[in-house]
Amino acid sequence: MQDEGTNTENITIDENDTPRDQTYSENSRQEAENNSGGDNPAAGDADADTIESLKNALTAERDRYIRLAAEYDNFRKRSKAERENTYRDARTDAIVRILPVYDNLERALKMECSDEAFYKGIEMTMTILKDIMESMEIVPIPAVGEPFDPNRHNAVMTIEDPNLGEKIIAEEFQKGFMLGDKVIRFSTVVVAN
Repeated sequence: MQDEGTNTENITIDENDTPRDQTYSENSRQEAENNSGGDNPAAGDADADTIESLKNALTAERDRYIRLAAEYDNFRKRSKAERENTYRDARTDAIVRILPVYDNLERALKMECSDEAFYKGIEMTMTILKDIMESMEIVPIPAVGEPFDPNRHNAVMTIEDPNLGEKIIAEEFQKGFMLGDKVIRFSTVVVAN
């Protein structure tokens, strides 16, 4: 019994004819060889160029990342330094505003006072202020008997004194102070010779 749709007696295959499935698989194989570089040297160059361009892109992105990280680190350090400077400047400004109180207490202690309790109160107040300033790392600038230093002293007068050497401070009109390495108020002094 034969099916009506298949007639095996009339099918002839010529040597040049190939079945359809075989042609498709051979075309697919050639395309795969072309894409993978197979025997075609131009395809291999294209792959090498692609790899090289990807390496260059990766290197460029890595450099960009490193620069961005360095910029951020510099920004962080700059911000920290600015915060510290702002804090130090605010602290210095507050201290400078308190220095007239120190000056007035110092003048009051130099005056004669008939009320012993009042004088003792001024001494105690001055002691507390000095302790506070010391705890804030505010130190007085040494003046009388020291050599004149224009970075720490402000000379308003000069005198001739044979007992003192050249450019030695003879008298201090107003005490100067330093906060760490920074002068917050220069000593106002009289310089000898």
